[in-house]
Amino acid sequence: MSGETSSQESNGKISRVIRIGTRKSQLARIQTDSVAEKLKGLYPDVHLEIVGMTTTGDKILDTALSKIGEKSLFTKELETALEKNEVDLVVHSLKDLPTTLPPGFTIGAVLKRENPHDAVVLHPKNMGKSLDTLPDKSVIGTSSLRRAAQLKKRFPHLEFKDIRGNLNTRLKKLDEKDDFSAIILAAAGLRRMGWDSRVSQILGPEDCMYAVGQGALAIEVRARDEDILEMVSVLHDPNTVLRCIAERAFLRRLEGGCSVPVAVHTEVKDSQLYLTGAVYSLDGSDSLKETMQTSIASDNKVEEQVDERVQRVGVTANNMPGPAQDAAEKLGLDLANLLLSKGAKEILTVARQLNDAR
Repeated sequence: MSGETSSQESNGKISRVIRIGTRKSQLARIQTDSVAEKLKGLYPDVHLEIVGMTTTGDKILDTALSKIGEKSLFTKELETALEKNEVDLVVHSLKDLPTTLPPGFTIGAVLKRENPHDAVVLHPKNMGKSLDTLPDKSVIGTSSLRRAAQLKKRFPHLEFKDIRGNLNTRLKKLDEKDDFSAIILAAAGLRRMGWDSRVSQILGPEDCMYAVGQGALAIEVRARDEDILEMVSVLHDPNTVLRCIAERAFLRRLEGGCSVPVAVHTEVKDSQLYLTGAVYSLDGSDSLKETMQTSIASDNKVEEQVDERVQRVGVTANNMPGPAQDAAEKLGLDLANLLLSKGAKEILTVARQLNDAR
């Protein structure tokens, strides 16, 4: 792949070529195409080229993959392509991006959030049922410790088992075998794939709070590429940015990740940002949950000149008021500190140890 970034148009005009890196799964491609469409609409003179990255993941044993996570493997490969200037930006599901990015990278845009909740997809033979009405000992498939911990507590009559693979693979496993009565997936992914009709039930926060960043797309760029950063920054959705900064700050302070059950719920209402956060033991029997709020009102005084290179939990949002972003980040830290003062570290340490031993 050459590092060439301009192309000659038929009228002799030089036009910039921007390369977008994506994973090859159908959902990743749909998400990347949706971002490319938005950029094309805003910058008609820019040539966008989508580069599908393959990974060595297929050759790695499943057991090894489940330890490091298929998605984190893809994330690293995409970041390597970004580092080598093979691509200029990468589209991710924000929930797949760690709260601390490698040096030299930043999230240049967080797009308007799709429904962040989880959805129940039933085996065709269980149509019309819900998690409440499924028979005792029905097996529910999920690869998420966060979902399993909350749902075990909420639906003690059900059993939960790991199910892996991308969306297409999981639905195939559900439909073609009798191993699972239902599976739990992110509503956002199903909606983006055009599979709304498969959703039997959306789980509200009282049943299952969502993952940090779930439902939002993020564009990762090289932090030094100011022109690319400026180009993608118009795609930031202010409310989503503030919610996700708070969520990511909460998770980072807890030192959580995919290997521990941490869940959140955020809301913006009347210039207030509300954050509910929780940590769980693996079986859901032990948990801590609290809610805090902060004002994100922006006064109309001239904004003080903010350092445009400031990243907040990996996010650079130059076109948004700094004080509101700071308030969101502080909210996440304060809520995490409150839970830590009540014993969250102990719950998460045991959860991590048990998960590592599995």
